[in-house]
Amino acid sequence: MILHKGETLFHQGELGPLYQLKSGLLKIGRLHEDGNSILLNIIVPDEIIPHHSLISPNAYHGTAVALMTCEIEVLPAAQWYRELERNPEKFRAIALQLQDKLRMMQQRIDQLSEAAPAEKLSKLQRWFQQYIGSDAITDVLTQDEIGQFIGIRRETVNRLLRAHKVAAGPKNSK
Repeated sequence: MILHKGETLFHQGELGPLYQLKSGLLKIGRLHEDGNSILLNIIVPDEIIPHHSLISPNAYHGTAVALMTCEIEVLPAAQWYRELERNPEKFRAIALQLQDKLRMMQQRIDQLSEAAPAEKLSKLQRWFQQYIGSDAITDVLTQDEIGQFIGIRRETVNRLLRAHKVAAGPKNSK
């Protein structure tokens, strides 16, 4: 299945299949009772989601939205869990995927623990380049989402991005 930028794959609280992201990027956001939304996670190619349902079913913890055009394989839940019962080796594959995600989250924690906001933003931009190439991070995330993801205020993100743009100079300068 193809999902285009801005389209929703699933909604928080729903039950449904699992998905494997073949290409593109997804964001997982969670809406709180007070109406505030928070960016929880970025899903990268080859991940199977939702992570908390890889071994047993559970409602979606957040809403998944495409950050760019994505190719996604739908993995019917009943079939997924039956295959797990029949093929215990799949548990190793799940463990390896969760290990990779844990390592990614450890990198994110490292980004959050940086003292300087500029360094936090720089590390996030370098990480995103693996997936978005030369596009700007603001092409896929809002300034508010960037701030949530690295633990700084949106206003600080705005100031840092403007300072970076000024330092880089005009696009057509020599």
